[in-house]
Amino acid sequence: MGPERLDVIGLDEISLKKGHGDFVTIVTSRVAGKTTILAVLKGRTKETVKKFLSSIPKRLKKTVKAVCSDMYEGYTNAAAEVFENYAVVIIDRFHVAKLYRKGLDGLRKKEMKRLKKELSEEECKKLKNVMWLLRKDVEELTDEELEILKCLFRYSPILELAYKLCNDLTDIFEDDISKSVATCRINDWKKKVKESGLKCFNKFISTLDKYMDKITNYFINRQTSGFVEGLNNKIKVIKRRCYGILNVKHLFQRIYLDLGGYSLYA
Repeated sequence: MGPERLDVIGLDEISLKKGHGDFVTIVTSRVAGKTTILAVLKGRTKETVKKFLSSIPKRLKKTVKAVCSDMYEGYTNAAAEVFENYAVVIIDRFHVAKLYRKGLDGLRKKEMKRLKKELSEEECKKLKNVMWLLRKDVEELTDEELEILKCLFRYSPILELAYKLCNDLTDIFEDDISKSVATCRINDWKKKVKESGLKCFNKFISTLDKYMDKITNYFINRQTSGFVEGLNNKIKVIKRRCYGILNVKHLFQRIYLDLGGYSLYA
């Protein structure tokens, strides 16, 4: 018996052979907190994905509220064309966060390289593991970790500025606001970056400008690809347990059973 509704569709890829780029596309749905595997498609081209999404019966297409993926245009464009009259296409906020944090991390590397030349060995030891502290949620930092960051920022005010800008953007995504308000606030954030003179976010801002509409679609119903990432981790375990699965059909069957298919035969 097929599903009665789909609600949220997730698109992502995994590699069947480590380091070989032998990709398959994983198509899932999320309904009432439960993840269901819809398909494992050979390859990740727009044509392959669009063909499958187009095959979904109209009655089910009408139940889709959102399609979530990363920024890969093969996925976002296929979904936008198929679900134009039914659902919004959302670029996952956590993939967005990886990009602006990458800008911060690039600046950290440059600043740490400079500080290692300018500071004593003892002073440098105090700044050990700052990479992880900069990535950690502010609310989760211990008093000791906060002191380490304060020490770092005394030596590198420019890094402190970039860190605050990163957190400001995260706060926008955390706030319960509309798409239009979010768009205005993100544009204000971009102005702050420009005024700061920081260059570490330039590449991210170019990406932001290109995909702004699909990124800010997140604020319509606050859907993410978190459930897809969770499934990908399960698939990695399945592959290890089965000593690798290179057949697409067999992989689909294995995932289907592990996600609850066994209950049909209980």
